[in-house]
Amino acid sequence: MSFVLRLKWFFKERWGSYAVAICLMTAVSLLSMIPPQLIGKTIDQIKDGTLTSSGLNQSVFLLVGLALIMYLMVYIWITTLFGNSILIEMVLRSRLLKHLTKMTPAFFQRNSTGQLMALATNDVLAIGQTAGYGVMTLVNTLVGASVVIVMMSTFISVKLMLAALVPLPLLVLVISKLGNQVRVRFMAAQESFGRMNDHVLESISGIRVIRSYVQENHDLRAFDRMTTDVMNKNKRVSVVNALFQPLISIIVGISYCIGIGYGSYLVFHDEISLGQLVSFNIYLGMLIWPMISFGEFINVLQRGSASADRLQTVQAEQADLKDSPDPVHIEVPTSIEMKGLTFTYPTANQPSLINVSFRMSQGETLGIVGKTGSGKSTLLKQLLRQYPVDREKLFLSHVPVEDIAIDQMKRWVAYVPQEHLLLSKSIRDNIALGKPGASPEEIARAIEMASFTQDIAQMPEGLDTIVGENGVMLSGGQKQRLAIARALLLDSEILLLDDSLSAVDARTESRIIHQIRQERTGKTTLITTHRLSAVSHANWILVLEGGRIREEGTHEQLMQLGGWYKEQWERQQMEASLEE
Repeated sequence: MSFVLRLKWFFKERWGSYAVAICLMTAVSLLSMIPPQLIGKTIDQIKDGTLTSSGLNQSVFLLVGLALIMYLMVYIWITTLFGNSILIEMVLRSRLLKHLTKMTPAFFQRNSTGQLMALATNDVLAIGQTAGYGVMTLVNTLVGASVVIVMMSTFISVKLMLAALVPLPLLVLVISKLGNQVRVRFMAAQESFGRMNDHVLESISGIRVIRSYVQENHDLRAFDRMTTDVMNKNKRVSVVNALFQPLISIIVGISYCIGIGYGSYLVFHDEISLGQLVSFNIYLGMLIWPMISFGEFINVLQRGSASADRLQTVQAEQADLKDSPDPVHIEVPTSIEMKGLTFTYPTANQPSLINVSFRMSQGETLGIVGKTGSGKSTLLKQLLRQYPVDREKLFLSHVPVEDIAIDQMKRWVAYVPQEHLLLSKSIRDNIALGKPGASPEEIARAIEMASFTQDIAQMPEGLDTIVGENGVMLSGGQKQRLAIARALLLDSEILLLDDSLSAVDARTESRIIHQIRQERTGKTTLITTHRLSAVSHANWILVLEGGRIREEGTHEQLMQLGGWYKEQWERQQMEASLEE
């Protein structure tokens, strides 16, 4: 029942097609009751010597006609029913992906990629099977068994029918016990499958690191343990599955023994005819499939319910950030201001930013520097609205960010992260990711600003070069410049560069910074970096240490201050001169 309640929206939407399929299945069950009656009647006619050639031909043609009609009906209800199964898989996968795109990073910290992949593959497939094959087995059980029992009691003998069905309560008990075992073991198998997905994902994405440390054999052994665990858990599911049909066959076999034995007794005492006994045993044989269907239904239902529970648990999670019920509309962010902002990641115990305050106006550039782990990237991420912040700590155009629509903020910001995500498509498609309708001139200008023109010219296929999965065909510097070109193409109001020039040489960095300053006049830019030359031109520079602002000012002011910034600048300048 819980499965039906969770998917009632789908059954309500597709009730018409389900009604057609169920009606046709019922009609097929009713029509399938006619052949045993004809066979029994023919046997009695043979015994009595009243069978004629025309009567036999009539019976044969009727059986052939019924077979053709039933074939057509079965074809229609199978395509209808299993079409719904495929449809719900498509809908659930689309809904799951749509839900995942709305989730914040905290959600993906709680749910591994492998488990989410298992949901989109195995679990959705199990739900689809329940909505298709499960409905078929349920209808076959209810309608098929009911029709057979009615035919037995109406046209044969009530006493014989009751005697033959005595073992069936045992069937219900056995299936109930096995069904609970299937659910528990299937849940464990799905969890194990998700962990295996995680391992495969990590191995493939980190294959170059694994090879460089000569850990291929170690990784293969670890994967072998994973696959063995998945195999063993699925074997435990298969063991229970394998018990369904034999136990059902044994119980139905006992019913056969009772039917033949007691039926023969009734024939000898002239309570039923020989033809009726043959018809009864045919009906009893037809009862085997509904009984097996009942076992299959319980099996599929338990799998589908377990998968629906897993899917429901993930989809029930809400994003940490929600839009204000009455958002404030702002055309352009004329200023960015933090007032004593302190931020702690959801899974951390210590704050990553402590009492950070600054203000910048539209068109200015803010540089953010500091040691590794000082909170530079975390500061930029506050403008991406990935995590909730304390109220009235971060303002755009003097309006708290929590009062601004999230989608509107995303349209203002172009972000170049430290780790670049590139799609296995052409360079052109990767650059135009945020602006699919960009003209060739716009793409060329963004490439030039990112100092990427010469690199593309040296590639055999130019902009049509496929970069491979996550840019495997490109060097680190090329990946960074491609990501920068993608961000610059948007010409956004706010540009966030998160240490995105670390893999390029000093001259290339200088050219890119010059192009950005020249082309983004009147636009706001925030840059985090370890190379201080990238922010020496900034209107204001923050020096972070342990999440706190230790120094701040212009380049000239910080040099006069004589602190960490000056020491780092002089060291980097000396290293640069030695390299030259």
